[in-house]
Amino acid sequence: MASASDTPVLDTLAAMTIDSVEHCTMDPRTLILTRIAALVAMDAPAISYLAHIDPAIKSDFTIEQLQDVLVAVAPVVGTARVMAAAGHIAKAFGVATALAESEAESIANAEAESRKAS
Repeated sequence: MASASDTPVLDTLAAMTIDSVEHCTMDPRTLILTRIAALVAMDAPAISYLAHIDPAIKSDFTIEQLQDVLVAVAPVVGTARVMAAAGHIAKAFGVATALAESEAESIANAEAESRKAS
């Protein structure tokens, strides 16, 4: 029997993602390109893009490649969906930036406290 978790939905999504990556032979960049295209096609919310920012950065995915994905899928999914995706992506980057700034501030505060205690 599986053990209880405080985050069963996130745990399930993480497990699904790990299984998908383990069973896929695409290189990391192609995988992220494919996933971004699928998110656009599905009109995914910002949180879905947020979950892909770290893997995109780790695979050296560029803004130009992101733009290329949006241009490539536009004739298939339509203008409205691409514009919505651009908004969701911008929101996801904003959240990621805010989280990174908050983490950096916490680290700086902890280091300052550590120096005071020394």
